[in-house]
Amino acid sequence: MTATAERPAHRIPADRGRAARVFLGAAEDPRWSRPALWGVLAVAFVLYAWGLSGDANQYYAAAVLSGTQSWKAFFFGALDAGSFITVDKPPLALWVMGLSARIFGYGTWSMLLPQALAGVAAVGLVFSAVRRSFSGGRYAHTAALVAAVVMTLTPITVAINRDNNPDTVLVLLLVLAAWFCLESLRTGRLRSLLVCALFVGLAFNTKMLQAYLVVPAFALAYLVCARVSWAKRVGHLLAAGAVMAVSSAWWMVIVDLMPAGSRPYVGGSTDNSVWDLVIGYNGLGRVFGEGQGRGGGGGAGFGGEAGAGRLFNDIVAGQISWLLPFCVVALAFAVLMRVRRLPDGPSGAAWLLWGGWLAVHYVVFSFSSGTFHPYYTTAMAPAVAALCGMGGVVMWQAYRRSPAWAWALPLAVAVTGAWSFVVLRRTPDWAPWLAWVVLGATLVAVAVLVLARVRAQVTVRIAAVALAAAVVAGLAGPAAFAVTPLRSQVNGSNPTAGPNAGGMGFGRMGGQFPGGPGGEFREFPGGQFPGGSGGEFPGGQGQPPGQDTGSGTERTGRAGFMGGGPGGGISDSMVKYLLANQGKATWLVAVNSSMQASPVILSTGKPVLAMGGFTGSDPAMTVDRLKELVSSGQLRYVMSGGDRGGPDRGDTGVTTYVQENCKAVDGQDGLYDCAA
Repeated sequence: MTATAERPAHRIPADRGRAARVFLGAAEDPRWSRPALWGVLAVAFVLYAWGLSGDANQYYAAAVLSGTQSWKAFFFGALDAGSFITVDKPPLALWVMGLSARIFGYGTWSMLLPQALAGVAAVGLVFSAVRRSFSGGRYAHTAALVAAVVMTLTPITVAINRDNNPDTVLVLLLVLAAWFCLESLRTGRLRSLLVCALFVGLAFNTKMLQAYLVVPAFALAYLVCARVSWAKRVGHLLAAGAVMAVSSAWWMVIVDLMPAGSRPYVGGSTDNSVWDLVIGYNGLGRVFGEGQGRGGGGGAGFGGEAGAGRLFNDIVAGQISWLLPFCVVALAFAVLMRVRRLPDGPSGAAWLLWGGWLAVHYVVFSFSSGTFHPYYTTAMAPAVAALCGMGGVVMWQAYRRSPAWAWALPLAVAVTGAWSFVVLRRTPDWAPWLAWVVLGATLVAVAVLVLARVRAQVTVRIAAVALAAAVVAGLAGPAAFAVTPLRSQVNGSNPTAGPNAGGMGFGRMGGQFPGGPGGEFREFPGGQFPGGSGGEFPGGQGQPPGQDTGSGTERTGRAGFMGGGPGGGISDSMVKYLLANQGKATWLVAVNSSMQASPVILSTGKPVLAMGGFTGSDPAMTVDRLKELVSSGQLRYVMSGGDRGGPDRGDTGVTTYVQENCKAVDGQDGLYDCAA
């Protein structure tokens, strides 16, 4: 027996060229493949990075700024440089933005550019993963290019990649994990599976349990398709599980084992532990709503009512659903045709991985009764893109070769175009002509495909007309929605694309913040604020409540939905007073919530203590802790909770103590001096 015959089928030699050749192509690539890919990546970069403004999530922006001022705040992901409380997510995405801000200086571009680059990298990796899932031939590159285009033009992906929420980094890490999982199945190497598990663990440290939604798909693909014995498959998955557990838990273990007095309070938790945050606020609370942590509530307000139709409702449909009908037809076709047997087709592992990825995300996102934002669906984009690329070329192959299965492609184009027409007609005053263009292209594509197949005359010219019309039918709608974030401000806390972009949110960050385009951070000896004049707070020169001038952080809604000032009740004059009287205290002031604290941190560059975390409901502050901070000189001023809630909703101990033992500051409503 020859050496070649002795080599196991699963020991395909890996490409040992440069990293770019491994991830983006190989020597046998057709001439058009690489230029086309670089063109798509260039379009992605423009969509994700062009005209980046300061409209980012203030909550995470404040944490990034604080991380540039304190390595302790950086490691823990603390909201303030004094490290009283963390944000409600693990810090890996903050680390990426924070390192950029430390290198280039804190500002809009230094914070958001890594997000845009991560989005572009994810597009390239989807291309590579799809291409390498085929056994070879021109169809592999065509499928990969289609997948890259779909990924690039997914509307919610464009919106989130222009923002500082952690989902962009989450998607990149999950696509890296998918790439290595497929590589393990392609080459038979355990090492690639372990690297896959490592990236899933890193994704956990970006957004906790959401990262694990891909695990069932990865495990199923490996169990079914790995070219080793069943015993080894189970053993390999157990080893990968161990790697995933370690790479997931290391930060959590460090934080939870550290004495509570030596670290910030874990924001979003009920007992000051990361474990509680994992299973509660960022875990079961998101799925089951009220009663599991405090992640419940708000679902209907942000993403619509839970149910099978959530991803197709008026809020979410324009963000992700455009090509879901095409994916359903493609998956059904793959099952019926057993496409692994088609020449030059994608591997069965690829169908299981991407199909399982999409199915699990659809079920969880559709039926979760806790807080659900439309931008969560960006995690579905890689699967949608891969299934469109693979499904499109496989159905085209079947259309040309098998009269019995030629119906699949016209059906997929028809249902996709029809759904795009429905979505576009939901906003009849926005580009009203586009829906009819999509409908016309759909009719042309389906008619040409059907007639050509009936007459058995699928010429190059007919194919070009049919495919061009099909592309318009499928991509014109999402492409139109995708460009809207470039022309209008994105709501930093609830980013969406399309004519109704923004929706409900917790406020946006204006351009005028430390290091931003509207004003550089500097000392304020004369009471001058960055980007303002005459001692005025940026953008806060007497606007009535809720007015948005677009010039900075207003006195109301843009700073937080509690309203009432740059920090939800903190007026311009109060901020000036606090800056003038802070002295040697660590914190400028203690306030109820992060929504109050974040805009003041961003505008002054000073630590502000958020006693109750994001919404003011975290039990982070106690009377004893308050006394300790005041007696040590770290804190002097406290903003009373009043009727807005606070760190002890349902237990008014802290508020009562402040009002009874601290001196009210004359002329500053709600402000108390606890060191007087």
